[in-house]
Amino acid sequence: MSIQFDTIPASIRKPGVYIEFNTSLAVRTLPTNAQRLCLIVPLTATGDDAAEPLVPLQVFDASALAEQFGAVAKAMASAAIAANRYVDLTLIGITVADDTEPDIQPALDVLAGADYDLVVPAWISQTTLTALRTHINTITDAINQKACIGVAASTGTLSAATTLAGQLNSGAITLALLPGSTSTAAEIAAAYAAVIAREEDPARPLNTLALTGIAVPPITQRLTRGEQETALANGVTPLEVGPGEIVQIVRAISTYTKNPTGATDIALLDLTTMRTLYYVRRACRDRIRLRFPREKLHAGTAAKVRSELLDVLKKCEELEIVEEVDANAPGLIVERSLQDPNRLNAQIPTDVVNGLHVFAGRIDLLL
Repeated sequence: MSIQFDTIPASIRKPGVYIEFNTSLAVRTLPTNAQRLCLIVPLTATGDDAAEPLVPLQVFDASALAEQFGAVAKAMASAAIAANRYVDLTLIGITVADDTEPDIQPALDVLAGADYDLVVPAWISQTTLTALRTHINTITDAINQKACIGVAASTGTLSAATTLAGQLNSGAITLALLPGSTSTAAEIAAAYAAVIAREEDPARPLNTLALTGIAVPPITQRLTRGEQETALANGVTPLEVGPGEIVQIVRAISTYTKNPTGATDIALLDLTTMRTLYYVRRACRDRIRLRFPREKLHAGTAAKVRSELLDVLKKCEELEIVEEVDANAPGLIVERSLQDPNRLNAQIPTDVVNGLHVFAGRIDLLL
């Protein structure tokens, strides 16, 4: 294998020792997974301190948000910060008239050029969340390759929540349910998203994590054990009241329940699955961009690329993000395209680590 230089020409004739620096091999670790949260909020403030519509603003506390955006924005940001005091939080405001539900598409268009891992609209409806789903499908596809989870919540009935989840049916949207809480659905969604952002390990379940600051519902309106099972079977994340009268996550799932043919599909049941896929894609993509920014495509290139991808998967396995890498290694294929002489195609088997959600045991009585 010949050594390639970026800045030292092969045509040099003058005697000397010429040494350049190569940083393409420097990074051997995986990327971090810090999460950024964006709230799409109504812009109702009209004073001199009012924020500009459709201009993202990073915030660190909620004290001035009523004057900048309005009461709803302040309540949502306060809920997010209460649930995760270190949350990386941005707000983008949409001008609204009275209590009408606006079109969030202009805000989504602005966010398309940024990198927000979690997006929460203040409005919880099929129209709003369908627009969010379309946005997420666009920015997270194989061309744009961003990572984004849409987060929503409901304080209404189980039936209404499961109906909405079925209308969305998205592995990248999660809908939490807490009937009867005096906290608004927007506040609960903001708090839920902030808790998701706090967990940077994409494969680690969110079970039992608290939504600090969210109002607990009356006992008579809390989800029963059977209702929680119904929610989990229909794409809804149930919230419950745990010890100390604290609202907490039962199990974070996506709204995806059916494949395109209408068959029941658990491929993207847990929210951790989509978050893990996003992370593995980013790790593989970063490694290829680091190692092969100006690579020639020759007979040995595919093997070199495969070696780097295998190393990424091995490191993900060490972090318990994927598993069975050696067993699946024969399925890791990197080959030249039959249609484009400048292209490599890769097949990357990714056995995601699942959460331990259920333990079943039998106690045998011995006399």
